[in-house]
Amino acid sequence: MKRLADLRARRRMLLERCEAQRTELSWRLASLSPRRWTQELAGGLNGGAAGGVRRHPLAWLLAAAALLLLRRPRAALSLLARARGTLALVSGAARVLSLVGGLRRRQ
Repeated sequence: MKRLADLRARRRMLLERCEAQRTELSWRLASLSPRRWTQELAGGLNGGAAGGVRRHPLAWLLAAAALLLLRRPRAALSLLARARGTLALVSGAARVLSLVGGLRRRQ
């Protein structure tokens, strides 16, 4: 009987931990939502705490990118995947060129 009570107590503890993790995960996913970004940006553009944001070109660029992401998420994700691949290729090429340059300097 003691073992059964211990197992039930452990099960309750694990279920509570799972619920806490679910709550934290939902909060983190909500903070990553593109809709939240656009709402915060729109609040800043409409005269929020930062007054210079209304005229800043990067703020407008970010707003346009957020709208594209909201309207076409599949296209935006494929573009991000291609950009990531290109960046990996360029960074690898830069490493190789750096190594070649280092070897030339030694000779």
